[in-house]
Amino acid sequence: MKPTSYWLDSAPDFSAPAEGVPHGSTDVAVIGGGFSGLAAALSLARAGASVSLLEAGPVLGEASGRNGGQCNNGTLQDFAGLCTKLGVDQASEYYRAYNRAVDIVESLAESERIECDFHRSGKLKIAAKPAHYEKLARTCDALHAAGVDPQTRLLDKAALAAEINSDAYHGGFLQPLSAQLHVGKFGIGLAERAAQAGARIYPDSPVIRLERDGSARWRVVTPRGDVTASQVLLANGGSGPGPFSWFRRRIVPVGSFIVVTEPLGEARLDSLLPGRRSYVNTLNIGNYFRRTPDHRLLFGGRARFAVSNPRSDAKSGTVLQSALARTFPTLAQARIDYCWGGTVDLTADRLPRAGERDGLYYCMGFSGHGVQMAVMMGQVMATMIQGKSVANPWAELSWPAVPGHFGKPWFLPMVGVYYRMLDYLQ
Repeated sequence: MKPTSYWLDSAPDFSAPAEGVPHGSTDVAVIGGGFSGLAAALSLARAGASVSLLEAGPVLGEASGRNGGQCNNGTLQDFAGLCTKLGVDQASEYYRAYNRAVDIVESLAESERIECDFHRSGKLKIAAKPAHYEKLARTCDALHAAGVDPQTRLLDKAALAAEINSDAYHGGFLQPLSAQLHVGKFGIGLAERAAQAGARIYPDSPVIRLERDGSARWRVVTPRGDVTASQVLLANGGSGPGPFSWFRRRIVPVGSFIVVTEPLGEARLDSLLPGRRSYVNTLNIGNYFRRTPDHRLLFGGRARFAVSNPRSDAKSGTVLQSALARTFPTLAQARIDYCWGGTVDLTADRLPRAGERDGLYYCMGFSGHGVQMAVMMGQVMATMIQGKSVANPWAELSWPAVPGHFGKPWFLPMVGVYYRMLDYLQ
């Protein structure tokens, strides 16, 4: 069993890192080599700007290359609940933003000719309890009433049998606009295209200091060398090490864990998942799963409400194997070929944040929906940095610090207990 991301292991290596160490002057320094940073670097370089991208580890080595490979339309939050909290107009604006984000990923893959197995599979949210189906029905009704996503539809338990061969669920809610892709191939493709367009991409270059000089230019310091830049975009998730304490207090890093089976064969997977969707269940500490292009089953979830590290990933993998066997008993003895974890950077309200603060541009807090939104916001921030007008759906959101949070999420075990209790009671 490999303790590494299936997506990264089955993607080509990035072939065009910048030669030498970070140095010199650039128009824009991008901090972070995931989807948002790469999309921004590509957009800026295509527009004629000089770009230096600094990534602490390998390109795509964090959340963008370690997720479930789903590219889902619609908000993470229950739409009906979001309407109650924010009003129908605001909730609809956010929902449409995610729909646009999926379109942007598809368009970018096509225009840049990135072979990444993108296809509109649809996402099926499946009710783990009978009462959860009633909540899904309210969400479907709210979407249809708002005219936001009329293609969505409910599947009762009988109809669900045509989509998934499991007795564990009680109906589902289908969002046909959602998609799947090979995130490793897509991300490496973005990196290659950005480098070809002239962006200098420096892996293994963590930013340890960020300061302004007398001319209002930025000095971006790494252990390997420094870059001076007119503008800086922070696109690294906000929760990791570095001189980003203001952001770290507003982001909660939570582990998400994934196992991938041995190749099961197309016929066997068709018998289990004839609908060929992306699937996620309705529990707070639930699971998501999908097929891979080479006919494996990817199965993930929070598992242990903990941060990701090698020991935690292995423990979480054991939890996921048990959940996989409960969901699909015929796979109880299937070999697990991959087991890994990654970090989901959550905001308190699960909505992204993007904009400019004291001359520093940023986009982050994608809260588990970053495959599509990170790409879109990378492009949005590139447009903003060029001084052009562009719609930023998150521009007006306030962003207070999480009370009692100073960088390390000491409270995660208690949060996990709370959500497990909700899953038991609700």
